[in-house]
Amino acid sequence: MTDNGIRTTWPPAASAAGGWDDDNEELPVKALSREEAATLKLALPMLSPWRVLGLQLAVGLLCVAVTWLWTASAVATASALYGVAAVVLPGMLLARGMTKQVNSAVGATARFMGWEFLKIGASIAMLVLAPKVVPGLSWPALLVTLAVCIKVNWLALAWRGRR
Repeated sequence: MTDNGIRTTWPPAASAAGGWDDDNEELPVKALSREEAATLKLALPMLSPWRVLGLQLAVGLLCVAVTWLWTASAVATASALYGVAAVVLPGMLLARGMTKQVNSAVGATARFMGWEFLKIGASIAMLVLAPKVVPGLSWPALLVTLAVCIKVNWLALAWRGRR
C-alpha cells in the first residue's frame, strides 16, 4: 500500500493476522486491449447453448433406444421420450431467450434469471402433466432419461475444457 491507500501489488498482500488486506476490498480490474481480448476469446471459446441442446437430444434419443431394446415396452419408451422432451423443450426456451444481446450486465443477469425461471416452470409443468400425457407412465424410464439428459451439461463443459 502507498500513503494514499492504493494497492500497488498484485496479488494482495496477506495481513499480519494471516488474512487478506481488508483496507481495500475491491480487486483491481485491468482493462484489456483489443489484442488481449481477442487472445482471451480464442483461448476460451463460447459453447453454444444450441450445441448443448443438440447433444442432450442425441443422448436422450440414445436412452430412448436403449429403453426400447431393454424393455420392448411402448409405454416405457414413450415415458423415456417424454423425459427427453421435459429437458430439451424448456432448454430451447432458455436458449431462445438468451440469444438476444443485452448491453448491461444487470440487464443480462435479469434476462437470464427470467428465462431460467420460465425454463424451470415449464419443466415442472411438463412433469406434473406427464401422467395425463403418457397413459400408464413409467416413472423410472422418464426419470432416468431426464437425469441422463441433464447430466449432458457436465459432459458438454468437460468437452469444451479439453479443446
